Amino acid sequence: MRGVVFRGNRELEVLDFPDPTPGPGEVVVEIKASGLCGSDLKFYRDPPEAALKALGFKDFASRGLGENPAIIAGHEPCGVVAEIGPNVDPRAFTVGDRVMVFHYKGCGFCDLCRTGWTQMCTHGATIYGATAHGGHATYMVVPAETLVPMPEEISFSAGAAIACGTGTAFGALRRADVTGRDTVAVFGLGPIGQSAIQFASALGAEVIAVDIAADRLARAGELGAHHVVNSSSTDAVEAIREITGGRGATVSIESSGAPSARVAGTRCLGPWGRIALVGLGGNIELDVSPDIVIKQISIIGSYTFSNVGMGECARFVAQHGIDVDALFTDRWKIEDAETAYKEFDQQVRGKAVIEF
Repeated sequence: MRGVVFRGNRELEVLDFPDPTPGPGEVVVEIKASGLCGSDLKFYRDPPEAALKALGFKDFASRGLGENPAIIAGHEPCGVVAEIGPNVDPRAFTVGDRVMVFHYKGCGFCDLCRTGWTQMCTHGATIYGATAHGGHATYMVVPAETLVPMPEEISFSAGAAIACGTGTAFGALRRADVTGRDTVAVFGLGPIGQSAIQFASALGAEVIAVDIAADRLARAGELGAHHVVNSSSTDAVEAIREITGGRGATVSIESSGAPSARVAGTRCLGPWGRIALVGLGGNIELDVSPDIVIKQISIIGSYTFSNVGMGECARFVAQHGIDVDALFTDRWKIEDAETAYKEFDQQVRGKAVIEF
């Protein structure tokens, strides 16, 4: 089979690998779609060791992987079960099942793993596509417990999006307890922000989209935003207060990671507001008393989602007819991986995917 390997410094290779064989408790997934994610760019741009450290890991050698190994990229895998190994309960999965892969594996025994938050495993998590082979390949072998069934109504590409960015947006809205009573300001209109607009609109909330790019703002309106604010030319806080009649938003979702957006996302809130911080990296500097304490603001860190939450997201998409495929601006084949990442690195216009 073929698989994409990041070498760092904006170099990648498509290499040949042996077709995987499932061991006890494992399954082989025939990949149908594997999404490109902004966090992939850390491994595409930087030497692998530096990329791992940026994610809080030590080095490859300490994980028994050797120095700069050929790890297949891609942490948004979706496909069908192709082969089942020993000790997999036949009631769980059968050959041909449509599945998404939850791209983390933990110890399976700590409380965080038992509740589905394996990325927060007490003993450290494996991340498929970073520290173990991922989905930018023809096949992928994973423990059966990482699989999440996918409704028939969802395309494979939509399933790949749910496996990371779209699922992350859904998880942030759940963490912020968004309902139809809320006014939700979404800062940063990459794939996560665009998905947040779709979900918040489906929940009945009034949605305000904030970004510096005119094309993203136009897209936000098509995806369900009721108002758009170009923060490159307008004070976003003042604009949101004007839209809300001076009350401020009740919830903000910050997915850009930009310090200025985090500050604006906090200051645009009215009393008892909630902000979910999704974007990684960077800092935030606030005046604690007026910005947080006096208004009794809740600041929520939202890190992807649980494997149970991933299934909930997929079912919500199917039940509410969310057009996740509308997020996609670029569809590629594996032989086009070099061009795909070169263009993705230059401008994240929307969601991109490798389809098989």
